[in-house]
Amino acid sequence: MRAQEITFLKLVQGDKQFQVPLYQRTYSWGREQLQRLWDDVSELVDQQLAGAAPAPHFLGSVVLAPGQLQAGGVQRWLVVDGQQRLTTLMLAFTALRDHFRETGQDRFADRVHKQVLANEFHEGLDHYRLLPTQADRDAYIACLGATPRAGGADNVGAAYRFFRGALAEEPEGRAEGWAETVETVLKDLLSIVEITAEKGDNVYRIFESINNTGVGLSQSDLLRNYVFMLLPQRGERVYQELWLPMQQQLGPKNLELLVWLDLVVRGNNKAKQSEIYREQQKRLEPLAGDEEALQREIALLAERGGRLLRILEPHRESSPALRTALERLASWGGQIHYPLALHLLDLVDAGRATADEVAEALGHVESYLVRRMICQVPSNNLNRILMDAPKELEQDRSPADAVRRYLSGRRRKWPTDEELHEAVRTKPFYWSGRPHQRFHVLRRLEESHRSSEPVDFARADLTVEHVLPQRPPQAWYDLLAEETEDGQTPQELHDLLVHTLGNLTLSGENSRLSNHPFRRKQEILDSSSLRMNQEIAAAERWGRAEILDRADRLARSAAEVWPGPVGSVRSADEEWPGWAELRAALVAMPSGTWTTYGDVAELIGSHPVPVGTHLSGRPGVIGAYRVLTSDGRVSASFRWPEGRGSGTPQELLEREGVPFDAAGRAHRSRRLTAADLASLLGKDLPQDNPDDPLPDAENAAAAKRFEAQLKENQPEAADGVLAALRFWEQQGGYRTYGRHAETSCFPVLDAGTPTRPHTLWPFGLYPVSGTVEVVFQYLKDRSPFDDTALRRELLERLNAIDGIELAEAKLELRPSFPLQVFAAHSEELCAVLEWFVHTAALDLARRP
Repeated sequence: MRAQEITFLKLVQGDKQFQVPLYQRTYSWGREQLQRLWDDVSELVDQQLAGAAPAPHFLGSVVLAPGQLQAGGVQRWLVVDGQQRLTTLMLAFTALRDHFRETGQDRFADRVHKQVLANEFHEGLDHYRLLPTQADRDAYIACLGATPRAGGADNVGAAYRFFRGALAEEPEGRAEGWAETVETVLKDLLSIVEITAEKGDNVYRIFESINNTGVGLSQSDLLRNYVFMLLPQRGERVYQELWLPMQQQLGPKNLELLVWLDLVVRGNNKAKQSEIYREQQKRLEPLAGDEEALQREIALLAERGGRLLRILEPHRESSPALRTALERLASWGGQIHYPLALHLLDLVDAGRATADEVAEALGHVESYLVRRMICQVPSNNLNRILMDAPKELEQDRSPADAVRRYLSGRRRKWPTDEELHEAVRTKPFYWSGRPHQRFHVLRRLEESHRSSEPVDFARADLTVEHVLPQRPPQAWYDLLAEETEDGQTPQELHDLLVHTLGNLTLSGENSRLSNHPFRRKQEILDSSSLRMNQEIAAAERWGRAEILDRADRLARSAAEVWPGPVGSVRSADEEWPGWAELRAALVAMPSGTWTTYGDVAELIGSHPVPVGTHLSGRPGVIGAYRVLTSDGRVSASFRWPEGRGSGTPQELLEREGVPFDAAGRAHRSRRLTAADLASLLGKDLPQDNPDDPLPDAENAAAAKRFEAQLKENQPEAADGVLAALRFWEQQGGYRTYGRHAETSCFPVLDAGTPTRPHTLWPFGLYPVSGTVEVVFQYLKDRSPFDDTALRRELLERLNAIDGIELAEAKLELRPSFPLQVFAAHSEELCAVLEWFVHTAALDLARRP
């Protein structure tokens, strides 16, 4: 066996092929891993363009075993370990090649294809430098061959689409040659350890030795060992008096966080948490031999540890104003504010700022985060902006003024009052941020206008709820019909309003609110202790005018609660963030799908007309041909960019697999809704989730509500649904129910062990709207259905039943079929459920 560190280009060049054995698992990297890799690549690109000489980024190892030398001269290597990295990088290069082609740089595209992706003078399967396992092969070859099926709904297609989107949105103010620099980084600055087995080596033992090496030392463990090696005289006392108390107070995870934050606050904002030992070692190395200086460094770290505890546990802060500011940021969640908060606490404890000044500064940080979330500003570079702050703040200003001016910088995208107002009126707030952040916004708005005794939000069991229901009965549509614009349907108006902030409130009465007419909701809301609910109850009706009027009031309140940046007008050359989100959504769409101008408008908080105008006025938007009219037709105003595009959008969509009828309308099963687009962009859409079950008493009450709603709204299907659920329980499953007004039901299966809980459910049943959602979105992350082939088999088994037509392009989403199918086909659906349980049981039996 031999090992060498090598660049990716050197690894793959030559007449060779890397073949993933058939027994290997399928490609499984998701958005989180892809984003982490892209962040690392982007950082190296920035350093390269700035004239620095960045060190190569280590990706890990690849274990290869020699295969048979082909007659034509292609050397085959079996990929024993590292197929995820290899496949990901090949897909990144494929996307880069296609980006070059889209931008008219065919010479660069050819270079990427010949140097990295293909064995130029070989045909058939030998043409491909990487040959994935059988289950992934067709999807990979579709991407590499740039066929209409490239970028499908499987993990391979999703990774290709991720990189296409990342490359399409080049950073603002990019230097000349940005894409070519990406190519250089991918080829020459990603380092891999190539471990090559010789004939006779047991490659599987090598694999086990790499992947089963026990629990490794953490970065803070390595730093501790290094520091105390340099303290032969003072080590024991320093450990007992400084290091051990700090370690005990913080715990291992937070101690490692502290060591990283210490670097960032000192100005090393490039430090990765995976490399903090090396960076701290480099910083402390000049102090070797000076035990007193090293002791001072550990004392300073311990002091910072105490400040970090005040950030993690705000009740430790003695100043009421500063404690409140820290509590609000803790409620917002995440660690993004930690570097700046730690720096500001340093100033307080050093006597260089007052607690009130720092509380005001942290209020600006909260405002910055909240306004960006409400306006749905992409989070690109948000970590970097707040990590850079400690070293970028103006030193001759108060902390509050310095923080506000820094965050108001031109490319830091702190929304103005005007942008905030528009977003509150139009953006789907219900899809913004995380659930606790949406709750935080509504809670702060409620608290800002309370003069009576405050509500105990921690004990009130409040959730974010819709006034205009998500799935309303006809009476609500009749009301909306009075306010529609020319050519607009009540459903389209509903979709533009339902998830906006003006239609949302906090309530602990979600099951009582249900989908009732507004008059019934008024009675419930009027008895609420929340002022916002009493104001809603005072309205005469609840339609477009009332929702927008409330949005205007909330926007004014939000502008007072969260003050805006210095300056109040967006620069004329700054693009509205919604258009970037539009482009990201279109490039994220799997091949074989389409959407409407209305769906895109709902997603970005716009209107179908400006969406159409933007697409027609900006040539070259990837996937623009996928946007059709509300009835699935190609818009009469659609035009290909000059010199690009062949055939009609309908012809291209048909090649991707979208059926059209004789009238030129695309099949509805291939349509992606605004919620589907939001899911593809990684938005945290609120969904009932059996992983968070109701308490037993509430679950029993929900069971009764579900059956009542089912019999009332779906009388023909009710017996078939209940028979199928009883059959599920006979197979060892059970039922859980949702928390929202429409009481959804989930047939759940425990498919794990006592030490590793693991639940599976094939679909959710919605009795009021009459739909069954097949939860591929969840199954794709859960064994054994993280295997695309098994999700596809589930889809095919369901599609064999009359009345069900699920699109394969939705294998990562939540496609639905009518609940009425249970009326005539309950037994066939039971057969699918039986196969589902059997498949899960086989997987459990194979697990160690």
